Amino acid sequence: MRADHVGFASGAALGFLGDLLVGDPRRGHPVAAFGRAAQGIEKRLWRDHRGYGALHTLVCAGGTAAAAGLLTRAVRNSPRAHIALTAAATWAVLGGTSLGREARAVGGALAAGDLDVARERLPHLCGRDPQSLDAQQIARAVVESVAENTSDAVVGALVWGALGGVPGLVGFRAVNTLDAMVGHKSARYRRFGWASARLDDVVGWPGARLTAALAVLAGPDPRGAWRVARRDAARHPSPNAGPVEAAFAGALGVRLGGTLAYAGRVEHRPVLGAELRPVRAADIERAVRLSRRVSLLALGVAIAGRYAVTGARAATRSTSGAPTGRALGRLPAAARSVRTALRITQRVIAPTQHRRNR
Repeated sequence: MRADHVGFASGAALGFLGDLLVGDPRRGHPVAAFGRAAQGIEKRLWRDHRGYGALHTLVCAGGTAAAAGLLTRAVRNSPRAHIALTAAATWAVLGGTSLGREARAVGGALAAGDLDVARERLPHLCGRDPQSLDAQQIARAVVESVAENTSDAVVGALVWGALGGVPGLVGFRAVNTLDAMVGHKSARYRRFGWASARLDDVVGWPGARLTAALAVLAGPDPRGAWRVARRDAARHPSPNAGPVEAAFAGALGVRLGGTLAYAGRVEHRPVLGAELRPVRAADIERAVRLSRRVSLLALGVAIAGRYAVTGARAATRSTSGAPTGRALGRLPAAARSVRTALRITQRVIAPTQHRRNR
């Protein structure tokens, strides 16, 4: 139990730091490789049928998680290899730094009054039609994307890492990537992508709720965040984006939701935080900072959660109460490891943030 927890705690912290310092490479990213493989499998399996779509999801996501499980099993007797594998998987599945970088690029263009550049960069964050958006609508789209992707690109992966280790990390990212690829209501994917979209809703549920809760705790206006999240989250058509976007809206004191345009298709979504002010370009930086704080807290929760999961498994295997007592006795050590990981990560974040603010 101790080796598993220490391996996950150390590896997750190192992987988080790796994403913070390096971000996503422009070429050769493991998620991009997975996407190419999934496209190849889609070419062979595609039918306008839910069953074939479910098979595609099973082969791609299930196969990836199974491969990660085999790798984990292969290194189970080597603590250093276990830490290295967890660190590599964590770095590969997290996307917080790239999310912040792209959001800041759009925010910088808006601040400079260069709407053309802002429209050019927006598709890096979301699939909306940038040509139909003005500066305020682009700023709102960026804040909404930062909120939703904090859950999808960071918190959700850490939650499943705590629950399932490396297979949980990569399995979540595989499902989330498949949803982005085929989980659309287009003519081609309405049936074929149904299984990926529904599975993404299921696996994204715990991460979205944790993201919303941490946004309430870490935001500048906890009361406002709680009020808007409790009142407006269920109004959003997405069961997972709703709580996150509503919590961010209340925390930042801005109005989200409303009319959206996707490749000529217009959607009219409910407004989140209707009594609040419209989003401004300066709110993009505030949203990125909130996302970073939420991500750091999620790392601590994941480390503590992994300790609880491994402790529960150890207690279940035993017929006596002794292992449970030993697990409870190790709680102070687990708390110290969480605090240490958070302090190290915060020391890296603070100088980086200071340089960006100057």
